[in-house]
Amino acid sequence: MEGTILMVAVSTMTVYTILLILLVVIYAGWRLVTLVRRNQAATLIDEQTFTEGMRKAQVVDVREKKDFNAGHILGARNIPYSTLRAYYKGLRKDVPIYLYDQGKEMSTRAAIFLHKQGYNNISILKTGYNRWDGKTKKAN
Repeated sequence: MEGTILMVAVSTMTVYTILLILLVVIYAGWRLVTLVRRNQAATLIDEQTFTEGMRKAQVVDVREKKDFNAGHILGARNIPYSTLRAYYKGLRKDVPIYLYDQGKEMSTRAAIFLHKQGYNNISILKTGYNRWDGKTKKAN
């Protein structure tokens, strides 16, 4: 009887371990696919390149309105990722698009979406707004 209980306990631990490993592998695969898709849709650029090109580009902050109002890159317009599907047609396809958010997670999603819609010249601020040292503005 004790041997059976021990085997069941070991078997249960083995199942949990396999499930945990499987979840980690699935998550890593999903991250890898997202990375590949982002690299197909957009180019990551550093702050200096972003600053040099932003006068000739459409600078889009994809954070939510309250975050945008708390502070944003001077000259940026706010199209939150949550509303991008409704308002992306306001972006021109013939002018480069510079995306940023707090890091680069939402910008990556936005770039993939815009690329599917036929936008090709898309760049993402590598460090995000989190580490931006350039000029900023706060909403009144």
